[in-house]
Amino acid sequence: MNATLGAMIDLWPAILAGAVGALVPRKPSTWQRAGIGVIAALLVLFVMKLWPDAAVAAAPSAPSGEWPHLLTFLIGLPLAGAILMLFMPRQSPGLLRAMTMGILLVDLVASLWLLTVPMGVGWHFVSVHDWIPALGIRWHVAVDGMSLWLVLLTTFITPIAAYVSFGSIGTRIKDLCFSLLLLQAAMLGVFLSLDMFLFYVFWELALVPMYVMIGVWGSADKIKAALKFFLYTMGGSVLLLAALLYLVHTYSKLTGTMSFDYLALNKVLLPKHVQMMCFWGFAIAFFVKVPLFPLHTWLPDAHVQAPTGGSIILAAILLKMGTYAYMRFGMGLFPFAAGLQSATLAGVAVFGGILYGALCSWKQDDLKRLVAYSSVAHLGYVMLGLFAGTQASMQGSLLQQINHGVSTGALFLLVGVIYDRRHTRTITEFGGLAKVMPVYTVVFVIITMASIGVPGTNGFVGEFMVIMGTYGSLRLGKFGGVDAVLAAAGVILAAIYMLSVVQRVFFGPLKNPKNRDLPDLNVRETLALAPLVIMVFVIGLFPSVLLSRSAAAVSAFEMRNRLVWMSAQELGEGEPKLVTQDMLLEGASGSAREGMANTLDEMDRGAPVIPPPPAADKPAADKKEASK
Repeated sequence: MNATLGAMIDLWPAILAGAVGALVPRKPSTWQRAGIGVIAALLVLFVMKLWPDAAVAAAPSAPSGEWPHLLTFLIGLPLAGAILMLFMPRQSPGLLRAMTMGILLVDLVASLWLLTVPMGVGWHFVSVHDWIPALGIRWHVAVDGMSLWLVLLTTFITPIAAYVSFGSIGTRIKDLCFSLLLLQAAMLGVFLSLDMFLFYVFWELALVPMYVMIGVWGSADKIKAALKFFLYTMGGSVLLLAALLYLVHTYSKLTGTMSFDYLALNKVLLPKHVQMMCFWGFAIAFFVKVPLFPLHTWLPDAHVQAPTGGSIILAAILLKMGTYAYMRFGMGLFPFAAGLQSATLAGVAVFGGILYGALCSWKQDDLKRLVAYSSVAHLGYVMLGLFAGTQASMQGSLLQQINHGVSTGALFLLVGVIYDRRHTRTITEFGGLAKVMPVYTVVFVIITMASIGVPGTNGFVGEFMVIMGTYGSLRLGKFGGVDAVLAAAGVILAAIYMLSVVQRVFFGPLKNPKNRDLPDLNVRETLALAPLVIMVFVIGLFPSVLLSRSAAAVSAFEMRNRLVWMSAQELGEGEPKLVTQDMLLEGASGSAREGMANTLDEMDRGAPVIPPPPAADKPAADKKEASK
């Protein structure tokens, strides 16, 4: 068979998706049809290339073919672009927009290189360089199955948010481009850093551009919302820094060397009461960012006042910095303390997150505030999966982070569309919009179905895995079943408030004369929404594409936490000490011990070498001999 013909036959699903996508819109322009067709074809091709098979599943996690500077490039490109923006002429907004979109798209394409490597237990694309050797600070970045999809979510969502922003914001374009690029670099740095000092720098750096976006291009109360956002997150970061410095100090006492490296610090086993205090220092900082009840009050104000692009990034990516950081660092550095508090925190996630967020959403009359409170509810499922601590619940939590980014990002985009036309978000101002905006209505209903977790959409699989993992959680004990049932009830509440707002906004009589001539989605809005809508079904119908890449890393993470938990049971209130592999594998034997040892070795690849402990003082007899 001809090679070209054979390739076309192999790619028939992508070609078919492109053809169908080009025929979907009812009254589009040629460019609109072509854009949707290309997006549909590329995303189907994405699924085909990533579909797991036996060869991929059995492939070892070897570093061959990995460019060690890829992650540095992903962070450095938007950072260099932000610096370049400072020297660009403010009088050329078209050039500024084009350069920003070009940099973000190049970053997106470069991030797809991460998919060429099967994600096993260990770290990939590792880059380690000394930065401040005297303090043990290194440039240490790497990616694994737990961070892979959050990196790709960042490079996927930010160009969409920028594209939307350029259509609705016409002032201070240079400042906007600078903020978008700096924010992209900081968010990627958080997800990729394995040096805790480097992580903290990026964690704080992300505050600045989002503060600017809310305070400059926000609504009437933008200054108040921006300050509230900044003060809440900065307050939590102070506790994080204090706990981190204590952990580093303890490590230096145990080893005689300084290090901020996560792979070194996670070997420090603190006494229970000290570990608990350090855990809360980390956890509060991360819970503010999530946000988790009762530290959530900054979020609705920030969302309501932020511009559409800022709300998309805030909901889709910035909040995931908190969920990811808690999983990687809160649970990874203090597994014993995290396990002790898991039952209590799971109750907070259910009552203060899922149920409280749903009930608050139900009573809102502002459409954007309703979506903001729904974020509190959806992120309650994410945190519940982490607190349950089972492999199924943690994988469901990771998947739900991606789902929330896609669905809630699309909801904020849709709210921005209607706000640009009416300059109001009050639900009672609308009604019967399906008669004048049919395409917009269809898209909103699809995203609503995804948000409430209808089977076949992206929201279903993640919530189902979290609930099932919670039900069987040993950490939660007798409370696991109660938490699972109440979390399932939260799905019903989500259906009530989301379907209620769909009924009030889109159906019924078209009473308000201001809504009679509203235009449907334009080309820019359609092209921005198309990839999000397609991803709803890609993840919903083919979740194994994502789950297969994170399974090994989550399984290894859960195994190590369990082993450290068992070792910490015997520590009591003694002195801090270093966790060794022999200590973790004390009760294992045979092939199980060998398999777990190999897993732990893979997880430690790239860690600094821990020197032997300082020599103890010589016995008295030896001292007498030496004096003679």
